[in-house]
This record gives sequence, C-alpha cells and structure tokens, in this order.
Amino acid sequence: MSQAAHPTAGAGTILDWLKWSVVAVLVVAGVVGNWYFGDQSLLIRALALVGVGLVAGFIALQTERGRRVWDLAREARQELRRVVWPDRQQTTQTTGIVLILILLFALILWGLDSLLSWLVKGVIG
Repeated sequence: MSQAAHPTAGAGTILDWLKWSVVAVLVVAGVVGNWYFGDQSLLIRALALVGVGLVAGFIALQTERGRRVWDLAREARQELRRVVWPDRQQTTQTTGIVLILILLFALILWGLDSLLSWLVKGVIG
C-alpha cells in the first residue's frame, strides 16, 4: 500500500508511535515509582503521579489520535449544551411513574409466584 493510498503512513506514524511509546514509559514509570517510593508521603506520591499523568496526557494529545479524541470531547461538550434537560416537575413525575410501575410489576410477580407455588403444592401434595 502506498503512502498516497494511506495518508497516515510515513513519518507522522513513526513519530506518533514514538510519542505513544513515551506515554507508555511514563505510565509504567509512574506506577513503578509509586510502588518503589511507597514509604514516602502519600501526598508527594499523588502529586508526582498527577504530574506524570499531565505530562503523559500532554504528549498523548500531540498525536493524531490524541487530537481526534480531544476534538471528540469538545464536540460532546458542545452537544451536551444543546440538550434540553427536563425541569424538576418532569423529573419528579417521571420518577413517580417509574416507582409506581416497579411496585405494580413486583406485585404481579409476587402474585404469579404465589399462584405457581400454590399449584405446585397442590400437584405434589
């Protein structure tokens, strides 16, 4: 397959692969470092892990896939702003209806179970 047919092939792919390798090394270093420095303060280890995570995230966002994930997150956030959320009254009414239906189905299942139990006891004796 030529580079013209596959636009992500070439130097960009190699550079992205290298960046993802650095991200993986940073994540492993963070986990191993957290274990190795287990006798240190939890606050220091947590701050170090947050720092390593931020650096790894920044490097990951520099890749093509990272940029696409960032764009997807941005678009999802914009879409959430467009959603018309129900008001308190609608939420309360819907919750009430759901609770009533749950109770109704529970009673139906209880009645069916009791009936079948009564029939089985009648057959078995």
